[in-house]
Amino acid sequence: MRTGAKYVVGGVFAAMVGVAGVGAYNVYEAFAGGSDASGPPAGTNASRQTGPPTEEEVHDTARDFLAAWSKGDTETAALLTDNAAGARQALTGFHDEALVSKVTFEAGQGNGAQVPFHVTAELSLGKGEADHATWSYDSALRVVRGKTTGKALVDWQPAVVHPALRRGESLQTRSDGAPPVKAVDRNGTALDAEELPSLGAVLPALRESYGEKAGGVQGIEVRVMSEGGEPGKTLHTIVRGREGTLRTTLDANVQRAAEAAVKDYREASVVVVEPGSGDILAVANHRTDQFNAAFQGRLAPGSTMKVVTAAMLMEKGLVSAGKSVECPKYASAGGRSFHNQGMFAINGGTFADSFARSCNTAFIGLADRISGADLSSEAQEVFGLGMDWKVGLPTFDGSVPQSDGADTPAALIGQGRIQANPLNMASVAATAKAGYFSQPVLVSPELDGRPVAHASRALPSSVAAQLRAMMRRTAVSGTGARAMAGLGGDIGAKTGSAEADGQGDANSWFLGYRNDAAAAAVVQQGGHGGDAAGPIVRRVLAARR
Repeated sequence: MRTGAKYVVGGVFAAMVGVAGVGAYNVYEAFAGGSDASGPPAGTNASRQTGPPTEEEVHDTARDFLAAWSKGDTETAALLTDNAAGARQALTGFHDEALVSKVTFEAGQGNGAQVPFHVTAELSLGKGEADHATWSYDSALRVVRGKTTGKALVDWQPAVVHPALRRGESLQTRSDGAPPVKAVDRNGTALDAEELPSLGAVLPALRESYGEKAGGVQGIEVRVMSEGGEPGKTLHTIVRGREGTLRTTLDANVQRAAEAAVKDYREASVVVVEPGSGDILAVANHRTDQFNAAFQGRLAPGSTMKVVTAAMLMEKGLVSAGKSVECPKYASAGGRSFHNQGMFAINGGTFADSFARSCNTAFIGLADRISGADLSSEAQEVFGLGMDWKVGLPTFDGSVPQSDGADTPAALIGQGRIQANPLNMASVAATAKAGYFSQPVLVSPELDGRPVAHASRALPSSVAAQLRAMMRRTAVSGTGARAMAGLGGDIGAKTGSAEADGQGDANSWFLGYRNDAAAAAVVQQGGHGGDAAGPIVRRVLAARR
């Protein structure tokens, strides 16, 4: 190279969107595009130069290569290398994937066949003035003689594009995901997924949905990408991400209690909701996978569904808390036989007695006095089940389909085709406590203006009062008494056990409330509701201050 010579080449090319990277090829291609290693065509006497490239060849090859690259003439630039396929892929990726719209080069003083050069790249992220950035760095190339053609060619290496690149790597200009957020609870306490592992899947989902709305700014970087598409080292920061603050409805103290409560069981989930507001105070799962069963699970809720069934039966005037109902050991309806857990019977008891002891046959005996639409209507119109809830994260919102004659008896005790999760049943407990449905929310609808679901009517005051009285009796002296023991204040509960095909033990369900907190939990194959799910609910209700 001419001693001390410097030259500048530059040009503009159209930025395109695509996927290309720095290739790693063992095939060497000649200036004309064939394999340099193949030699001249058979039968020819083509002469070729040998030995190291001359100073002039180094200068001219480097100049022509950088000039073609700067103009976006990828094909010409690639053919000036000893690996046209690898160079073509890499230079296309530099344009398309790194989003470089203009590049200029300033070659420095070389050292033999080595030519250093300075790169000034303009990056186009959009059409506005604010969507452009400049990136400068130093690189180098080496000129060698083609093995078969004898031409002076750029020795193609990924490091020509950027010195940090290795074989199989590429450059990519990309955002670092949704704007970062600092999620806090209702009192401003930061929520940490390491301390609260159930939020490990919740917090990233909140970032995706609310990062920008919470005031976060998305970071944009030029990064090294592996051959498998994994992000590596950041080479240039275009926009530095800024964290926003997202206030949730969670209560950190209740969330910690929920995390601790589910850890004692292999597959358990719990949700705590504030009656009246619908604010979700805690959500926790203990599972072998990352599935948010508390929000998206679909299981038969068993006898916890009797809260909805009892409200429907009382609204229709078929029963009242003090009215006598039969509770035999066995009952038949819809072509099926049903029994009470433990094979008990209540002689001369009231509906409140049957509710508190979770008598299946008392409910089954009333199946022929209702239609297949009655329970479904009550579930949706009063308790909001099956409506389109906008919680702030994806949820399954319960399913209580209309039943036919054979399925109606099972539906009354939360079996058959009814499906729910702890979020749904915590909302049922909250509706019973408040007397009206408030759709559960994890993030205030005021943040994004999303519509929330509204039930078409509230519980009649007399029905609500009887329902709360029966739930209190269940919590104090019924099937929920052992789990709720020691809790003061205004309390209520309902146990549930739901059999599932292929399982040895029933799923354990429990819902309850205490003052301004309502909760529901499920432990898969946990057995009786009061034995497994009950202690979970008690623990989270006790944590609410």
